[in-house]
Amino acid sequence: MKRNRKSLLLTLNWVLLSFGTSILIILTQPTAPVPAQEPAANSQQQLREILQRATPNPTETPKPVIIPQPTPSPSPEVTEPKKPDTATEPELTPEEIARQQKFIEADKLYQAGQIVEAEKIYREVKEPFAKTSQPQERKAAITDPTQLSPAGKVYWREAEAGIEKKLESRTLIPLQLLVEQYPEFIPGHIKFAEVLKQYNRSPQALDILERGASLYPDQPELIKARVTALAEAQKWMEASLAARQFAILNPKDPQAPEFANLADVHLKRYKSHIQAEIRGNAIANILTGALGYAVSGSLLGPFSALDSTIMLLRGEESIGESVAKQAKQELKQITDETVVAYVDEIGQKLAKVAGRNEFKYEFFVVPQEELNAFALPGGKIFINAGAIAKTNSEAELAGLIGHELSHVVLSHGFQLVTQGNLVANVTQYIPLGGIIGQLSALSYSRDMERQADTLGTRLIVATGYAADGLRNLMVTLEKQQKNAPPSWLSSHPGGSERVSYLEDMITNSKYNRYAYEGVERHAQIQAKVKQILKEKKSQEEKKQRS
Repeated sequence: MKRNRKSLLLTLNWVLLSFGTSILIILTQPTAPVPAQEPAANSQQQLREILQRATPNPTETPKPVIIPQPTPSPSPEVTEPKKPDTATEPELTPEEIARQQKFIEADKLYQAGQIVEAEKIYREVKEPFAKTSQPQERKAAITDPTQLSPAGKVYWREAEAGIEKKLESRTLIPLQLLVEQYPEFIPGHIKFAEVLKQYNRSPQALDILERGASLYPDQPELIKARVTALAEAQKWMEASLAARQFAILNPKDPQAPEFANLADVHLKRYKSHIQAEIRGNAIANILTGALGYAVSGSLLGPFSALDSTIMLLRGEESIGESVAKQAKQELKQITDETVVAYVDEIGQKLAKVAGRNEFKYEFFVVPQEELNAFALPGGKIFINAGAIAKTNSEAELAGLIGHELSHVVLSHGFQLVTQGNLVANVTQYIPLGGIIGQLSALSYSRDMERQADTLGTRLIVATGYAADGLRNLMVTLEKQQKNAPPSWLSSHPGGSERVSYLEDMITNSKYNRYAYEGVERHAQIQAKVKQILKEKKSQEEKKQRS
């Protein structure tokens, strides 16, 4: 027995020495393009037929899909909270049905390229945000100070004089006024951020560049300044994504190849940083496990730590592949081709502009009624069927998928594993039992949630969906929370505060709320999903009776 222990300790010592030569393996597979969906035919009769199919009980009055409402109305009080039953959903009024048909009309115009006509209808049926005014029209970007108005030229001259004389207030005040009153002047954002950094105000500098980049995402010098500032703050993943998105969204820009190269450089820096953290945690945890073995004779400690570390060193996609394999064994999946293709099309469209093309993105639909979803490192995302049944439009579902996808591309789950105790965290991702329940309740920080909201909103905007898709999802979740908190909201805290800051972000960034909603198509898929969930529930009840 003593000889065996001595042999094991020698083996562990050799493993520790070999860590320095470990190589991070990145598995890549390009995403196949998804064909565009043809617009459905438009008629009131067809709409009613679709909505009738979406109602689980054909003997009851058809219940159309609910359109996102800017202001949530209180739900009726119930004495005993219970699981939502799709068969008992309240009917919509004729006015609400008419409003829904307006959305469908606008969607068809939008898909046909009649953007102005579509936007007019969207504005008719969408109420303004509760505490924001109508956003002003965005002016074309300018880069030459001579194009500024007389007042703008004065601000610019005052700022330059302040810089020359090294006077903080004389520099910052005119630059702040310039950026606020003339946001179209790109050099103003860049110069303001540079001066803020000189006076040790780097977080404010990043905010200025973020706001400017949101308004003018096609301005290479502005994006380059933001990428540089992120890298200086050691936010290498965010720097890589910012550069990659510019290259993806502006392929004809002469500087697009330069941005693609910047994205690769910062991604490598991020991976090197993470790998160093993994090695440091691994050594501590394996030594702890070896000590436990020496005292108790249990092999579980050192070998679980060793196996986990090897998997981590192979990279995010390796973890995702491993856990997704078990998840698919533990969770039943919906195999209806139309439903699966619908979710996959939305997901792949968002992933295409997300900025992490080294992952193989896969989207799975689970036959569960709760509005829930979770993401694994490396691009494996599981969506409950209830997320289709209880969201009100394709844009809203895209907001949910975009949020989860953002956790993947920002490496949030992988960061949680590598930054904490190695063995305690990695057991959430390897087949040691009960991983799925732990995954769906994975606790992201408040900062991570905001990052995922921000990037998720950008993704749906970049792919042509209404910018308030994720915001409307939060309103839907708030309504459902009146009776019982949805699983997704329980593990993704927020509520009215979250709705508020999403509204502020959309308004301040001048994102377009008046774009594609996808109401009719969503209703068609809902009909299939609700029928699948109804059949599943019926089968479960039969099993219980037998």
